[in-house]
Amino acid sequence: MFVLANSPVGLQYRFVRSYSIGLEIVMIVGVPKETKRDEYRVALLPVGAEELTRAGHKVLVEKGAGLGSGLTDQDYAANGAELVDTAAEVFSRSDMIIKVKEPLPAEVAMLKRGQIVFTYFHLAADRGLTESLMKSGCIAVAYETLRDKNGGLPLLTPMSEVAGRMSIQEGAKYLERPQQGRGILLAGVPGVEPAHITILGGGTVGANAARIASGFRANIGLLDINMDRLRYLDDIMPPNVTVLFSDRHTIREQLRQADLVVGAVLVPGAKAPCLVEKDDLKLMKPGSVIIDVAVDQGGCVETTRPTTHSNPTFVVNDVLHYCVANMPGAVGRTSTFALCNVTLPWALQLANRGVLDAAKALPPLAAAVNIYEGEITHRAVAETFNMPLNSRFEK
Repeated sequence: MFVLANSPVGLQYRFVRSYSIGLEIVMIVGVPKETKRDEYRVALLPVGAEELTRAGHKVLVEKGAGLGSGLTDQDYAANGAELVDTAAEVFSRSDMIIKVKEPLPAEVAMLKRGQIVFTYFHLAADRGLTESLMKSGCIAVAYETLRDKNGGLPLLTPMSEVAGRMSIQEGAKYLERPQQGRGILLAGVPGVEPAHITILGGGTVGANAARIASGFRANIGLLDINMDRLRYLDDIMPPNVTVLFSDRHTIREQLRQADLVVGAVLVPGAKAPCLVEKDDLKLMKPGSVIIDVAVDQGGCVETTRPTTHSNPTFVVNDVLHYCVANMPGAVGRTSTFALCNVTLPWALQLANRGVLDAAKALPPLAAAVNIYEGEITHRAVAETFNMPLNSRFEK
């Protein structure tokens, strides 16, 4: 065993067991407890700890990191992880940090130059975080911009599925009068019409929201600008889902009818477009509800601002807004398993190869590198803030 000071990701890695296939990198992978308010997910399952240690790596897990998802410290220890007392120790000892949500300021302060951080960042919605990560010199590898060979977003998809389904669950709750809603039952009853739900965006979030809403027998307008996508959705959705081309006039007409509006727009890596302006809220019925799932990317409603599960709503122009920035965190166990199922194979690739080799061999990981040692390497983020782009990871 020996130390290589100038490793592919700028840290000190331990090399072991030389075979004819070359040298194997051993990386220390750290899993801190999430510190974002009301966040109950964890970034690695016990089986992930086993797989990483079987591959020759070391896994550090902060004590209590998995409790919000029903995973005990003993579960991790039994699968090869070393339990540590503090996040500070995780950050100081680890070559790669695996998280769920973006690092908060106290965590950014612990990052080191060349340290890999593999998590959701949504940088286009947060210039301050982008600049702080650049100053840290870390390598920000973002779940939400990793693209597969078909152009899909496999690490964003499971959380979009959760958020889309939750949007209807939360909308149903907040339409109740005690929650300041209109007092509307989504399904209606015989002799009373059901709710009208407008869904802005026909991607993963929107399609999952529409499926759940259709089961409530609500009337649903599902909007998108991609005609191929609309044709597909028209084929698979039940009769109470009407697919509509999204333009300014259609959106305004839908707002007049809507009891519940779900913002489900995504431009990968970039800030969400504003589809509903503040003055448009005057078209909506008092007590109607907006669930802006796009809040992580800045929101598609002008009046959106991030909220928490502890204080999830606010009212503008008599319209109730629910803009929780980590919706899937409320169903931590479901979300953790769904997320870790798709992130673990990529975490293994980063640990086995290092960032540069992994990005060179695997285009999806190249697309996931948003910041590399002080430079923005994702075009959408650079263009959002009008900052210089280092295009070394573009394929």
